[in-house]
Amino acid sequence: MALRPVQVSIKAVDEAAVGRFWADALGWSAYRSGGTTYVGPAGGLVRPDPVAVRVEVVPAPEPKSATKNRVHLDLATNSPARQAELISRLLALGATPADVGQGDVPWTVLADPEGNEFCVLEPREIYHDTGPIAAVVVDCADPRAMARFWDEAIDWTPHEVTDDQASFRSAGGVGPYLEFLRTPGAKTVPDRVRLDLLPYPGDDKQAEVARLRTLGATDLGLGRGDVPWTCLADPDGHEFRVLASAS
Repeated sequence: MALRPVQVSIKAVDEAAVGRFWADALGWSAYRSGGTTYVGPAGGLVRPDPVAVRVEVVPAPEPKSATKNRVHLDLATNSPARQAELISRLLALGATPADVGQGDVPWTVLADPEGNEFCVLEPREIYHDTGPIAAVVVDCADPRAMARFWDEAIDWTPHEVTDDQASFRSAGGVGPYLEFLRTPGAKTVPDRVRLDLLPYPGDDKQAEVARLRTLGATDLGLGRGDVPWTCLADPDGHEFRVLASAS
C-alpha cells in the first residue's frame, strides 16, 4: 500500500479568483467543478497528473488570518532575469509583497490575492526540472520526525534529512519536492493550505487511513458521511486529506 501527493489545497473566500491567479501564476489552466477550482497543466482535469502536483482552491467562509501559513509553495526560476520577470508579472496579477521575517535573502516572498504566502526562488540547480512549482514547503518543529512519518506515509523518496530540513521527491524524479523546514512556533490556527494524498488504484482508502493512524496520524473528525475524503493531521499537527481511491 502507498499514497501519492497529488494536489495542494488552498482555502479561499473567492475561490474562483484565487484559482485564476494561481493558473496565471503557474502558466496552467483553471477548471471549475462544483464550487471548487482545480489548477493544473493544460490538457484537462487529470488526477493524478503524471508529473505535476496540482493546486485545488476550495471555498471557505472566513478570510485568512494574519498568521503565516505553515505550508506554502516555492516557485522555480532558471535565471535572475526570469526571477525578476516572474515577480513583476505576479504583482500585476494581484500578488503583494509579504514580510515573514525573511530578512535579506535572494528569494522574494509574496502573497496571493487572499494573503497566502509563497516564494519566488532565485535560480537553483536542484529545481531545474521541477516545473513551475519547485517545492511544497512545510514548517515544522522536527524535520527528522516528519521524515520518519512521511517516509512511511507516501511513496516518495527521501533526498536529504538533517536536523534543519528534510526533503522528498517522487520515485520517478519528476515534479516538485516536498520539504520540511525547522521553524519556531507551534500551530495556532487551522491550516489554510494542506496536502492531499491519493491511494493507488485497487488500494482501499479506509485501509490507508488506518495505516496512517498506526504511524501517528490523528483523525480530525472531518470528511465523514458522503464526503469522499478523510482529514487527518500528521504528528506535527499539519492537516492533510486522503482522497477516494483512483478508479
